Amino acid sequence: MSAAAASTVPAGRSVVVRVPATSANLGPGFDTLGLALSVYDELIVTALDHDALEIEVTGQGSEDVPRDASNLVVRSIAYAFEAVGRRMPGLRLQARNVIPHGRGMGSSGAAVVSGLLAAKGLLAGDVVLGDETLLSLATELEGHPDNVAPALFGGLTIAWMDETGPQHKKLLVHRGVSPLVFVPEFTMSTKLARSLQPLQVPREDAVFNVSRSALLIAALTQSPELLLAATEDKLHQNYRAQAMPDTDKLVRALREHGFAAVVSGAGPSVLVLADGPGRRLEAARVAQEVADTPWEALMLAVDFKGGTVKEHAEGST
Repeated sequence: MSAAAASTVPAGRSVVVRVPATSANLGPGFDTLGLALSVYDELIVTALDHDALEIEVTGQGSEDVPRDASNLVVRSIAYAFEAVGRRMPGLRLQARNVIPHGRGMGSSGAAVVSGLLAAKGLLAGDVVLGDETLLSLATELEGHPDNVAPALFGGLTIAWMDETGPQHKKLLVHRGVSPLVFVPEFTMSTKLARSLQPLQVPREDAVFNVSRSALLIAALTQSPELLLAATEDKLHQNYRAQAMPDTDKLVRALREHGFAAVVSGAGPSVLVLADGPGRRLEAARVAQEVADTPWEALMLAVDFKGGTVKEHAEGST
């Protein structure tokens, strides 16, 4: 790369990024539907005047997160710089992770989006990274758009692929929908969860999920009272149950009590889409009664804003 193509990011430029957790699939909407939730990873990235990486990580997964160029946030920043033909400067990265890792709440998607939004902020005034480009880059890094779309844009998102790349539609969620996530102490590998699904499914199961996915959009945006029926699934949860028996038990118990419970993403967390705050408290009581293992109950809201990036002044919080 020529000297003219060197990084145009001035040393000392600093940005702060905030990205929500997400829950994908929501039952029947496999690899298509995603919901942004009010748990956030926060990141401060500062350009250095020398080629180095200084990485500080606190919170979830801090013991295991790499402190070198293999760090997923750093790789995502580098990917964005390379995509627009710019050289990434040395960086100081200060991450505060709140989204649980390996629990089906979109932690890897949030890391990817955090890096891309940091790159967007650092490149401001030189290169514009628009929404379409951000979604495309995030999908290339993550492999599918169902988590990165709500992480980027907030709310309920429908994501799909066409000949031009990933697309999304953001929808506003009915104010009566009250998310609750039960987070266990154990983790689940997304790769393992995906390996348990068959390459082909019966036609009647496919039709079943098409009907429930359509109903789920109506339930989440207009008619929360339909959430229990709308979250039924025959494409992925039953196949993955063998690897997550405690998750499967909790989902079944909650649904038997009338709660719209599903596996959150690839699991093992359980998402309940309650039709009111009071119903969430009832669900938490049921979970406490039937569970053999401990689950942390997170009473959350739908995040409507998605990931954000803004300038960061040194010394501010």
